[in-house]
Amino acid sequence: MINLTPKQIVSELDKYIVGQDDAKRSVAIAIRNRWRRQQLDPEIAHDISPKNIIMSGPTGVGKTEIARRLATLTDAPFIKVEASKFTEVGYHGRDVESMIRDLLDQAISMTRSNQSELVSKQAAEIANEKLVDLLLPGSHTNEPTPDNQSYVESHESEERKNRIRERLMGQLKSGALDDKEVEIHIKQKPQTSFMLSNMGLDQMDPDLSNMFEKMMPENRKNQKLTVKEAREVLIAQETDKLVDQGKITSEAIEMTESSGIIFLDEIDKIAATQTKGGGSPDVSRQGVQRDLLPIVEGSAVNTKHGIVHTDHILFIAAGAFHTATVNDLMPELQGRFPIRVELSSLGKDDFVCILKEPKNALTKQQKDLLAVEGLDVNFTDDGIDAIADLAADANAKLENIGARRLMTIIEKVFEDINFDAPEIADTSNAKTVITGEFVRKQLDEVTNDLDLSRFVL
Repeated sequence: MINLTPKQIVSELDKYIVGQDDAKRSVAIAIRNRWRRQQLDPEIAHDISPKNIIMSGPTGVGKTEIARRLATLTDAPFIKVEASKFTEVGYHGRDVESMIRDLLDQAISMTRSNQSELVSKQAAEIANEKLVDLLLPGSHTNEPTPDNQSYVESHESEERKNRIRERLMGQLKSGALDDKEVEIHIKQKPQTSFMLSNMGLDQMDPDLSNMFEKMMPENRKNQKLTVKEAREVLIAQETDKLVDQGKITSEAIEMTESSGIIFLDEIDKIAATQTKGGGSPDVSRQGVQRDLLPIVEGSAVNTKHGIVHTDHILFIAAGAFHTATVNDLMPELQGRFPIRVELSSLGKDDFVCILKEPKNALTKQQKDLLAVEGLDVNFTDDGIDAIADLAADANAKLENIGARRLMTIIEKVFEDINFDAPEIADTSNAKTVITGEFVRKQLDEVTNDLDLSRFVL
């Protein structure tokens, strides 16, 4: 998917996100520019900085959904983080460099998965050979000891042993032995989730973190598993032996530096705004911005796997900016996001499209969920129109939470059906039609009471 053109990227996003054409175009161009830069001579490519994007708009209009869909479209390391989770260096909490470490971990996972696929066939063959050793008469351990080896050699000829192995291998591959139990050695990684001085291992200095990991002994234990379960464990163990860990790390670092994408959500929460009393802005917010600036500008971040340069990582920031504006961010930080996109609020017509058009539309989800119970649910046009109208009206009277209001409305409409679904499926009323009259009847009590609406919707 990495070679998609901007039009193709927008077309893919259109399958899940209604409207917001400007945001889709900006993101599509930014993704395509990553590919274009990678085709250039390294000397020229080094001087081309990513065009970072900052999206602003009300909650529930599609900012996060764009990020989620990008993660499935880009064959590149991608993480979504909330800026509000970070604290200034020196304060208790996560520092901004942790997002680079998380991005690298994602890249390592992707690279290891790719490398594992290349050796999967070889790993499966070795695992099957080990399982046959365990299943041979006289074998009781993962690796034959001199005693049981001599037992086999003394009681069976080499030719007979080979015939037994071939027969066992055939049964093993056919699945005939899947339920048989064997005992294998299982290696368990040391527990590294302990806390030291209120600091998690992932927040320590990388060198200190590596030291603690090496100090922790590797746990080994014998465990009885079925052949089917043991095969998966053995394949995983053999895959770890076959893949080149050094190559995985170096490729992951290169992938992170050249193709990594970070979606920085809730960036408006760290914008420094004046308090009503005229006091100074929150120091921690300013501190997070100062710490974030060198990461976005381009710096070297030390991780336990090596140095990661952030010069060509693409940052896409987003925020509702209800109580602040993009201009409330530090001027230097604003300058690192040259592309600004304003996402528009959603109205009734948008809600109708959201309920009908996307591949993952809420109406389709509800229909599929109840089909599991044997219910056939269908929506009429006026039923969908009523849901959209109620959502738009609730957003106007209450807090505007965009398309997220639709989920609340639908859950209330289907509350009784969801509860009684198993019993309804056994009757002649298994076919349910959601009409406008039915929708309004289900929400009549709530919509007529503003205080109740605030609580329920």
